[in-house]
Amino acid sequence: MPTMVFINLPVADLDRSKSFYEALGYPIDPDFTDETAACAVVSDTVYVMLLTHAKFAEFTDKAIADPDTIEVINSLSADSKDDVHRVVDAAVMAGGHEDRPEMDLGFMYQRSFTDPDGHHWEHVWMDQAAMQDGPPSK
Repeated sequence: MPTMVFINLPVADLDRSKSFYEALGYPIDPDFTDETAACAVVSDTVYVMLLTHAKFAEFTDKAIADPDTIEVINSLSADSKDDVHRVVDAAVMAGGHEDRPEMDLGFMYQRSFTDPDGHHWEHVWMDQAAMQDGPPSK
């Protein structure tokens, strides 16, 4: 069985977060959703668990990070540059914020955004030949 990834995020408003991630094309799995948590399905192996602050606190003794700080960058691959644009544009339209200018290295293209709770995401497309051959020599 392939490794499954569960990204657990504390959210201030569960309904807002569910709507945001659904707008990116990630359906909410009702089997793992209640009034304290929701499971956004990114792929067959990647899931984003949206947890109310109270629910998130059940899993740690540490304080939830201030939304103006960053502790992790979540980066997901995209099938194409168009897919990068689709997801990031949808994030902005759904209330997210594009963080940085696009990065286009020729063999790699990425854009990034924060969700309404300040969680940082990148969507990255890599040229398949470059993935096999490595980046071009300088």
